[in-house]
Amino acid sequence: MGSYSASAQRLVDTMKTAALADPARGLAFQGAPGANSDLAAREYDPHALPLPCYAFEDAIEAVRDGRVDRAIIPIENSLHGRVADIHFLLPESGLSIVGEHFLPIRYGLMSRDLGPVTRAMSHEQALGQCRGWLRANHISPVAHSDTAGAAAWVADSDEVGLAALAPPHAADLYGLTLHGTGMEDADHNMTRFVVLAREPLAVPPAGVPLMTTFIFEVKNIPAALYKALGGFATNGVNMTKLESYQVGGSFAATTFYADIVGAPGEETVDRALEELDFQTKSLRLLGTYPMARVRG
Repeated sequence: MGSYSASAQRLVDTMKTAALADPARGLAFQGAPGANSDLAAREYDPHALPLPCYAFEDAIEAVRDGRVDRAIIPIENSLHGRVADIHFLLPESGLSIVGEHFLPIRYGLMSRDLGPVTRAMSHEQALGQCRGWLRANHISPVAHSDTAGAAAWVADSDEVGLAALAPPHAADLYGLTLHGTGMEDADHNMTRFVVLAREPLAVPPAGVPLMTTFIFEVKNIPAALYKALGGFATNGVNMTKLESYQVGGSFAATTFYADIVGAPGEETVDRALEELDFQTKSLRLLGTYPMARVRG
């Protein structure tokens, strides 16, 4: 397990005490105070008590162990794609998806003063989302476990020319000077988060569009994926995401992560899932939850 720098640890201790004292309001996230995941937690539930965790595994464990009721985890970014390892962590966690949230991502460059910047520290996702800007300004990227954690690190460092790329308000949290904002390479930079809990929603809310997320493994035969997905087309079920990944490094069979519009209990969804189950080696539902943003 890693550790926070001194500036971040002081805020972590305060937030941890509050969240653990009220598990029903506790909402675990990965990162230091002020990270995008912290912002997402506060936007998703303004009454929540965000719990900073150093790693994704720590946030998931906090829910699994009952220390807090929920965690909010980034799953994909519009510029940089899948968040590393999350497709493995979700199925292995044993938790259920009970919500989603979309957060526009904005970055600021911040350091101890306004001197020239030669190196910028941030999470690898943030560095990827600002790759063009960094290159154009001849600034070398430095990977860190978290955006706001990088800001805290810079605040505690005396290295000349070192800055952080982090949400702009992190500059205030850690006493840094903000050089400017808008370093991301596109205005449509958006991250999707999922909210995890120990149990699935007992009764998904009525009258709102629902999403269902699941994973499945295809059989190692010709046209396996075509056969597996046929039921969604014939039943008119909208699949908004389909992504493949390998498990175990065998390359023998592929596992897929998918989102569909709708929920089990709906006739068309039930028929499509029944066909999918018949055509695949395994199928596991990860959750049904309210749709935060309408898919076309």
